[in-house]
Amino acid sequence: MSSDNASYLIATGSVRDVVDFALKPDAEARAALADSLGIRGIKKLTFAGRVLPLEQRDLALEGALGATVVQNCVVTGDPVTTRIDEPVERRYLADLPDPTGDEVEMPEDENADPLPATLDVAQVMAEALALALPPWPRAEGVDPVDISVTEPGKAPMTDEEAKPFANLKALAEKAANDPGTKG
Repeated sequence: MSSDNASYLIATGSVRDVVDFALKPDAEARAALADSLGIRGIKKLTFAGRVLPLEQRDLALEGALGATVVQNCVVTGDPVTTRIDEPVERRYLADLPDPTGDEVEMPEDENADPLPATLDVAQVMAEALALALPPWPRAEGVDPVDISVTEPGKAPMTDEEAKPFANLKALAEKAANDPGTKG
């Protein structure tokens, strides 16, 4: 996704020195990415950084993502423009075990991924942008909206009911102050 719209691929097995990269997708590539992310548009997008070797076979990616995106306001549907400037760090580890089974533990390093044969820097850019998007964009001056949803005929859960530890604390305090419950 450089200026010629080609995907920026790095063969990971050949990285012995620092490899610098700079992506600045054109309007067509930004429109396609916006469509895949389900947002109105991407006015500007840059992703620059470097891939460097770590230890024997591992790699690190260090970069900076810059974007100006347009999303729909979650309340009014009006366009909301947001500037995003995010550091991006990834570690690609040759010996990271593949997850197996129904339950998988997160590795200690949340930025660690298995080392691929080819690193697609444009894909890293798209993922980083997706993670950096505001989840609930609101137009200027629009207050948050409280929404309660439940089954027909039932009362919606209140904030107090959603705090089970507050209820447990109240019960513990009541038991501590009730002379009939002390042993």
